[in-house]
Amino acid sequence: MKKTTLLLIISCFSLIGYAQEPAAVDTTKRWTIHGENTFLINQSSFSNWSAGGVNAFAGNLLFNYDFNYKKDKWSWDNKAIVGFGLSKQEDVGVRKNDDKIILNSLVGYKAAKYWLYTFYANFQTQFANGYSYGSNGSKKLISKAFAPAYLTFGPGFAYKRSDNFRINISPAASRIVIVANDSLSRQGAFGVKSGKKTDFQFGASLDAYYKVNLMENISFENILKLYSNYLDKPQNVVTDYTGNLFMKVNKFVTVNAGVQLIYDDKTKILRKDGVNEGPALQVKQIFGAGLTYKF
Repeated sequence: MKKTTLLLIISCFSLIGYAQEPAAVDTTKRWTIHGENTFLINQSSFSNWSAGGVNAFAGNLLFNYDFNYKKDKWSWDNKAIVGFGLSKQEDVGVRKNDDKIILNSLVGYKAAKYWLYTFYANFQTQFANGYSYGSNGSKKLISKAFAPAYLTFGPGFAYKRSDNFRINISPAASRIVIVANDSLSRQGAFGVKSGKKTDFQFGASLDAYYKVNLMENISFENILKLYSNYLDKPQNVVTDYTGNLFMKVNKFVTVNAGVQLIYDDKTKILRKDGVNEGPALQVKQIFGAGLTYKF
């Protein structure tokens, strides 16, 4: 079932990209730089509300930058995504609801009209400590900056229709899982051996990006990352999908909705019973209205 779902996602990327004609490009311009700075607010409040409810407030900052270079047959695409958010709920307190640093770089040499020989690198980590909270108010450290961090890199080939649609495949990709925290390292968190702070993997990766304008002032962004480790259970594909919906109200005000789905069999999730751990589908959703500045 999981393999079928992944194949359907990849097929959709390919079909949509085939139908999408690339936008005209100024060939005299070497660098193309785009950026979005967004501050989202989400708030709910209840007073004497018969159906019940919990007062809550959340604020999120998101920075999404693209730095793309092109000269003759060479291209160099870079994306930086930085996000952090906090939420406050009545009787619960302040907890983070988003925390990510994502850096992606792809160097390409044109082989055919839409095909490139490539070398790519991707780095992901977070800013702040992450906790698992118990029903009695207790909390347990489960992550922090560089625990984990993921560095993936390798040669490959890419199909690039435009800056808004590209797929890169690397059949010889290295992946390093970093757990810099001593206590998490001793627990063998995120698949590292107990007491070790890194885990080296070698396998195949697929990175796909597609952004489409659904209608005027509404766009949808898809980011898909797959990794299969040849050295340990290659059939267990690490899957990371992010979908972001952007709805423009006016020049500065937007409504954004996002979902991220991650499955990694080496990441153990604490069950609701507070005792057992095991792999599970990780789901994160964010929705809010806020201010966006684009350039």
